[in-house]
Amino acid sequence: MMTWRGSGVPADSYYEAREGCAEGPESKFKIKAGRTLSVRRWQTAFSPEGYLDIASVLRRIQRAGVHPSIRGEVWEFLLGCFDPKSTFDEREQLRQHRRVQYERWKDVCRELDSHVGSGIVVTAPLITEDGQPIKDPLVLMEASPNQISSKRSQVDSGAESTDPLMNKQVISWKLTLHQIGLDVLRTNRSLVFYEKKENLSKLWDILAVYAWIDKDVGYCQGMSDLCSPMIILLEDEADAFWCFERLMHKLRGNFKCTESSIGVENQLQSLASITQVLDPKLHQHLETLGGGDYLFAVRMLMVLFRRELSFGDSLYLWEMMWASEYHPDLFMLYEEPEILTEKNDRSKRKLKSTRQFGKFERDNIRNGTKTSEAPLPITVFLVASVLKDKSTKLLHEARGLDDVVKILNDITGDLDAKKACSHAIKLHKKYLKMTKNS
Repeated sequence: MMTWRGSGVPADSYYEAREGCAEGPESKFKIKAGRTLSVRRWQTAFSPEGYLDIASVLRRIQRAGVHPSIRGEVWEFLLGCFDPKSTFDEREQLRQHRRVQYERWKDVCRELDSHVGSGIVVTAPLITEDGQPIKDPLVLMEASPNQISSKRSQVDSGAESTDPLMNKQVISWKLTLHQIGLDVLRTNRSLVFYEKKENLSKLWDILAVYAWIDKDVGYCQGMSDLCSPMIILLEDEADAFWCFERLMHKLRGNFKCTESSIGVENQLQSLASITQVLDPKLHQHLETLGGGDYLFAVRMLMVLFRRELSFGDSLYLWEMMWASEYHPDLFMLYEEPEILTEKNDRSKRKLKSTRQFGKFERDNIRNGTKTSEAPLPITVFLVASVLKDKSTKLLHEARGLDDVVKILNDITGDLDAKKACSHAIKLHKKYLKMTKNS
C-alpha cells in the first residue's frame, strides 16, 4: 500500500498494473490526506446503531473522492444498495438476503448452461442461431490449472439442453455467453488483478447472470467495463453483482436498443439541446458537418468516460458523479417492496432540507424539477463540458465528422476528472437558468 502523505498519491497507484503493460493514460487525480474521504472519516460518519450521516460523506466525496481501501463499501451507498437511515443489523440482514437471491439466480443459469459457476469463461458459440448445440466449442478457458479436471467433469455432466426447441429467451441468452467471454478477456487486462483466472470467471458469471435476469436488455458491449471495478472493489461475488445491478438501474436505458433506435438516443438528443442553448455556433457547425445526431458521443455516455481516463481516475469520476446526483430516496426507488423492513420505510418521510442531496441534484430541486421527471444525468453535462472546452478547435479545424472524432479522441490522457466534473456542474446551473428564463 502506498504511503498517503504530502501532495498526494496518484489514484492508479492502488491498482497494480502488469509490468510493461500500462493501460491508457496516466493518472492525474491524487488521493490527498485531509481532503479525500478517509477510513477514519468514513467510520466516524456512522452512529453507534449504524445510521450514516450521508450529507458529510457526500461533501467529502465531491471535494476529493474516496480512499481506495473503502471505495467498495462507500459505492454500495452511493448506488443505492443500502439506505443511510438503516442500522448495521438491518444492512447485514439485507446483504444476506441478496446473497441468497443471487445464488438462486446463478443456480437457474447453471441449470440452463453448466459453464456458469464452473470457473470456465466461454469464448466461442455454444449453440447455433436456431438453438442447436455446437459440439466441442473452440475456446474454453479454465479458472486455474488445478481446477481443470473437476470443472471439466462438471461441465461434461452438466445440464446443457440438446433440445432444438428450447425457448427463444434461453437461445438468446446462450448466444450472448461467448460475447461476454470475449469482452471479459479484453477488460482491464493490464491489471495484475485479472492475472488470476478466478477473477475473470467471476466477472463472466456476474454478467451472465445479469443478462438472464434483465431479459429486456440482456448483455451489451460496454457492460464489462462498468462491472469490472465492482469485482475489484468487493470481494464477495454476490455483493459485486448487486452493486453492478444498482448501477444498471441508472444506465440500463442506454443499452436498451430496438430495430429503430439505440438506447442512448434520448441522452444524445438532450446533449444536442444543451449544446444548442449553451453554444449555438458549435451546434450549428456540428449539424452542418452531419453530426447533429451527436453519435460521436456514444462511447463517452455508454461507459462513463472509462476509455478517456486512467483506471483510477475513472473510478474517481464515477464516485464524484454519483455523489453529485445522490438522492436520499435512492434506496427506496430501487428496492423491491418485500425486501424493505418497517424501519426502512421511515425513508419515505418528507425531508426537511436538501443537505442529504448531491450538489447536482440540489440544483434540480432549486430549479423546481420534480423527482418524477427524471432529470438529465450529469454524464450528459460532462460531455457538453468537453464539447465546450474543444469548441474553438472544433469550429476552426473540423471539416468533417472524422475530424470531430479525432479532436474528441485527443482528450484521452488530457482530461482532468475533477475539473471536468466542476465544469459540468457549472454548465448545468447555467443551462437551468437559461432555459428557465426563456
